[in-house]
Amino acid sequence: MKPPLVIGALGGSGTRVVARIVRRAGLYMGTHLNVSEDAMEFVEFYDRWINRFICRGQIPLTKTDTVQMEEEFYDCVAKHRAFIPAEQMDWGWKEPRSIYLLPFFHRYFQGLKFIHVIRDGRDMAFSVNQNQLRKHGKAVLPAPYDSLSQPEQTARLWNEINLMALSYGHENLRDRYMYLRFEDLCRDPKVTIARISKFLERDIDIEAALAEVVPPLSVGRWKNCGGSELLDKITCHARGALVRFGYD
Repeated sequence: MKPPLVIGALGGSGTRVVARIVRRAGLYMGTHLNVSEDAMEFVEFYDRWINRFICRGQIPLTKTDTVQMEEEFYDCVAKHRAFIPAEQMDWGWKEPRSIYLLPFFHRYFQGLKFIHVIRDGRDMAFSVNQNQLRKHGKAVLPAPYDSLSQPEQTARLWNEINLMALSYGHENLRDRYMYLRFEDLCRDPKVTIARISKFLERDIDIEAALAEVVPPLSVGRWKNCGGSELLDKITCHARGALVRFGYD
């Protein structure tokens, strides 16, 4: 089995359009997808294991836990690939929460490629999609953040998971890791699609792929949300990643 391409991000960052572009490169990305084109075979697995994987800290999962997690993941992969046209076809999946399990996937697939999608953390703080904060916020953020407002908590979560993925990608995946900013895809789609094509080492009909890129009106929404005090707090919580990814 070829190693997969996995796409991850904070939910609402634009992974759906990236998955559609990847599909135009000829990769099999599954057939059992929701409206956001997430691979549904992995959803319950993520619900069950992400928080336990993150919370373990320096204490490894028990041998029984590890075996169970690996067996369940193997079943997810098998179900996801059930209708793949050819065994040696390039393949992968998109589920934004994959970003939390990147080290686990890498152990399972040494040749894994990962596309890390980024969207401005200030925009994400005001997103209607707060599923990851609701499901995994307590596993990622230390207890004092419980008292913060939702936009502040989201900004902190955005900062933590994106820096975590960047660090792991650069140190371990190297040229098999790529991050792209959603804003760049909206602003200059041809250049960004060409980057995706080069990363995948596959041709993409750029003119056809351009049809997938429809910049939402919500890009830059943070400029009109909240007051200056709240925006200052959000920026403070997200400062590290805002600077690292060129947003500040």
